[in-house]
Amino acid sequence: MMLVAIMAACASEMFAAGNGLAGINEATSLVTGYFDPGTKLIYAIGAVVGLIGGVKVYSKWSSGDPDTTKTAASWFGACIFLIVAATILRSFFL
Repeated sequence: MMLVAIMAACASEMFAAGNGLAGINEATSLVTGYFDPGTKLIYAIGAVVGLIGGVKVYSKWSSGDPDTTKTAASWFGACIFLIVAATILRSFFL
């Protein structure tokens, strides 16, 4: 009788583990479904940052500001960081 009770307890734990595994797999598929739109969004943000940076650098350059190279490096560095970070995150998680 005791052996039957132990087997029933083990069987219920195995069913619970199967349901947990299914939940983890479902959560993984949901999260990976957001990576394509997320990376495209980050690429779009990088493009907007690059355009804004280009306008800022051009306005500083045409006005003769001596701080143009620092501004160019910071804006385009931010743009490159966004693109590289999105690519690395995508390759790391997928």
